[in-house]
Amino acid sequence: MLPLPEGSWWDWEVRSYDGSRLTLAAGHDLSYHHGLEVVFTDTLYVRCPTHFMDPEFRAPTPGERAEVARLVGAEPPVLVAFEADGGGTEPAVCLIAAEDWAIRQGRFPR
Repeated sequence: MLPLPEGSWWDWEVRSYDGSRLTLAAGHDLSYHHGLEVVFTDTLYVRCPTHFMDPEFRAPTPGERAEVARLVGAEPPVLVAFEADGGGTEPAVCLIAAEDWAIRQGRFPR
């Protein structure tokens, strides 16, 4: 699971993604700034909407682990799973696999 610091992190978006480095921005309202960034480096697999709300991070299931290992060739060092409101009728089931990750907290203007 993703250990997030205390805060109002219900609004999320993909801030940037260059095929290797994925940055997710979070805050209580992303209109003017955000207070949290989760940065995944050497990203291997991404399945999530570009904007989502109220993610519930959890441990990946054995089936999700097997799916990602089959797709990328081995079990990745970092595998994050969560469900979130992606704007559809059902919660989006999301997976992110990467070599490493970091959390940055501060005031990031838009």
